Order: sequence, then structure tokens, then C-alpha cells
Amino acid sequence: MVNTANFIVRLLLSPECPACHQPLARPLTSAICDRCWRDIAPVDPPLCARCGDHLELQVEGEALCDRCLTRPLSFSVARSAGAYDGALREIVHAFKFDRRRLLAEPLARLMCREGLKVLGGADAVVPVPLHAVRSFRRGFNQADDLAREIGLPVWRLLRRQRAGRPQASLPASRRAKNLRDAFALSYRMRFGRQGLDCRGKTLVLIDDVMTTGATLDECAKVLLGAGASDVRALTVARAVESRPQRQLR
Repeated sequence: MVNTANFIVRLLLSPECPACHQPLARPLTSAICDRCWRDIAPVDPPLCARCGDHLELQVEGEALCDRCLTRPLSFSVARSAGAYDGALREIVHAFKFDRRRLLAEPLARLMCREGLKVLGGADAVVPVPLHAVRSFRRGFNQADDLAREIGLPVWRLLRRQRAGRPQASLPASRRAKNLRDAFALSYRMRFGRQGLDCRGKTLVLIDDVMTTGATLDECAKVLLGAGASDVRALTVARAVESRPQRQLR
């Protein structure tokens, strides 16, 4: 029955995989072809113990990349489902810009599989907010869609109070400055009407792509300032830069 239904959908609609643009063999089962799912590349170890970027050399024990040593981040650990390249990059673009919102569920499954360390013991997930204008133009917040599929309580504790330029359009050296004071507690949290108390809680920030970590860092500062005991981060994809490192002692 399922095979017949897939055949009819292929015949009438000819749906394509948004990553490789080849016809989908089982469009009712998956919006992405099996080959593209298999082609998603993980962020290869060794990894920075904090930001999750790839490190140049293997060392015994944990190590931090030079960036995390010179500019300590506010979140304790960040991990990603895969490298922001190839098939995963195309899938994220289809999800985010082509409004293929059904991809949130399988992408969240990938995040859960690779993010066990980050999600373990967490009290809730917190989606990184979009500015209201950008959210209106896009029609949805991709981080919120992902957060709802993780399986933990979703606490919308943050708001973006200043739009700024899109991070993707800026070099790494200007991203932190562009986000300064961009995030704050949501109005409902700020005036005590949400019924949520993040004091002493372990929270996991959820977003689609991590590059320098500047966005997640600014969000973590706000949550820690509100009393959270630990803030972690989990994203679909990680822009890998292969950084030098120093071993932790």
C-alpha cells in the first residue's frame, strides 16, 4: 500500500530531494533521499571540549581551541549534528529558506543522536529567537521548530531586541560586536508572568548553525545573568575551521 502511494506521488508530483535535486524514491517516507542522509558528515574528532570545533592534532584528554582560550565563551559546551557542508548545508538551506518545515523532525533526531552529552541532565531547551521583523518575513523561527522536536520542555526565555545585520554577512571579527546587547529576557519572563524560573537550571540553547559561537554566547550571558546554573548549546550544523589547541590540565 505504501509503495503504491509513493508511486502515485512520484508520478503526479515528481518531488525532488532538496539537497541533491534528484527524484525521491519514497517521498511519503522522507523529504530527503537516503543518499543525502548518509552523506551528512560529522564534525570529526578531536573536538574542542567547549565549542566543538575540529582540532588540528589529537591529544590525550580534553583540549580547548585557541579561540576558546583567548575569548572564553559563556556556554559550557556546544555540539552539532554534523559539519555545515555538502548535503547538510543544502538540507539546512531547504529547511530555513525554502520553508521545508517538515525537516525539523528528522534534523532534531540527528541533533539528539549527536548531542547526548549536551542534553543529558538538562531541564529544558531554549530556542535562539529571531527579531520580530525577521520572524515575520520568514514566517517561522527555525530554532523554535527544532526545539519542539527535541523531547525536552521548550522554554522561550529570550527575545531579540535589536536586529543588527545578518551574522552570515559579517566576518568573524565583527560578529560579536554586531550582537552586543541584541538579546534580552522575554517580556513575559522579565515581568514575571511566564511561570518559569531558570534559577539553578541547566538549559540547552537550540539553533540551526553555529559558526563562531557569538550568537549562542550572547544568549548564554542573558540566561546565566537570570540565574541559570549551566547553559549548553546544540545545533544542527557546525562551520568547521580546524583550529590549533592546548591541552587542559
